[in-house]
Amino acid sequence: MFHRIMRKFNNISRESYKKLSLTLIAFVVLASIFVAGFYSGQKKSVNLSSASHLIAYSPEAVNADNDKSGQAIDFNLYWQVWDSLKTDYVDKNKVNDADLFYGSLKGLAAAAGDPYTVFMDPKESKEFSNDLAGTFEGIGAEVGMRNDITTIISPLDGMPAQKAGVRAGDKIYAVDGVSTVGLTVSEAVAKIRGPKDTKVVLTIIRGKEKPRDITVTRSVIIVKSVKTEMRADGIYVVRVSNFNDDTQDLFNTAVNNILVKNPKGIILDLRNNPGGYLETAVNMASEWVEAGPIVAEQFNDNRRNEYPSNGSGRLKNIPTIVLVNEGSASASEILAGALRDYKKATIVGETTYGKGSVQSLSNLSGGASLKITIAHWLTPAGDFINEKGLTPNIEVKLTPADADKGLDPQFDKAVELLKTVKK
Repeated sequence: MFHRIMRKFNNISRESYKKLSLTLIAFVVLASIFVAGFYSGQKKSVNLSSASHLIAYSPEAVNADNDKSGQAIDFNLYWQVWDSLKTDYVDKNKVNDADLFYGSLKGLAAAAGDPYTVFMDPKESKEFSNDLAGTFEGIGAEVGMRNDITTIISPLDGMPAQKAGVRAGDKIYAVDGVSTVGLTVSEAVAKIRGPKDTKVVLTIIRGKEKPRDITVTRSVIIVKSVKTEMRADGIYVVRVSNFNDDTQDLFNTAVNNILVKNPKGIILDLRNNPGGYLETAVNMASEWVEAGPIVAEQFNDNRRNEYPSNGSGRLKNIPTIVLVNEGSASASEILAGALRDYKKATIVGETTYGKGSVQSLSNLSGGASLKITIAHWLTPAGDFINEKGLTPNIEVKLTPADADKGLDPQFDKAVELLKTVKK
């Protein structure tokens, strides 16, 4: 669902703790926190009963905290707005407590001013979980925010969006005739998502072209994140579309197959891969990088946390080309950056998306979840790629004309380079 670099926290078990890498980019198939925080010391879960309402008005809550400017924070204000909406709003019967409550949480997260810090209500949280599992209904594309414009990051291979002609970099200005201006990524995704066999019309602008409408028929999207091919010329191709729940096992199978096949070289295709689990990216990079840090997190207190190679290094002696483009983000950039810095691969294609922040993902009561940016990440060489991306060793563009003709000069360049390498 989201372009991601995150740490996922779950209080139930250690097994469920995973780190993710995510740009707030969503699989389109795709009382505020301070009140919840106040209640956390009072109750195990938040409710909106009269008793809770009175607690929020208690003297301890009023002026209990100050912001950085020294201005007092009056928690009464939250309930004043709540009561006014419940009493005075013209369509008050159409607004329920859950909508007001979850809406306030979303607003609080959005107030951080960071597109990757997001509160997800139970429905959105479930969709997010389904996305990571690789099963959802929608158009099959990754959507993100670029310069405050909803943008297609990665149309998934063979999915409805790609078949309809949607491409990475397309800017979505309207969904079914409704403008996306001012919408968050989650809000835009909610409009684009829908049941299978229904249609959605995206109004997009591609480059300097005039706006166009693209109609996409939604479908059930089931995606295996790793696809492989042993070519007749001795080159082994590994295409990784996401770093999801199935990626680690599928990639391990691919590595075992590579060791048996003993190919001339490997093409690791990370184009239009928006990210996923951070730990998976680290483990994958470790198949080439035998020792040393794969990625480092930089926190706001200047702490740095490095994630070292797991020492596997099974592919370290096999010539490798990594393909990237503007749809390669997050975990893709971590993997490509590590192989680049350790000179374990040649990076071919176009400059990547540029997602360099780390989020924590916490499961909350009632099935909701909260994703907060907690750090920036750097490549092993200390390169902070946020908003600038990774520059390939060899730049090769894939133009719309190439795509229309079914040509792939980036892949062709990778094959050319590997054919000239002596193993």
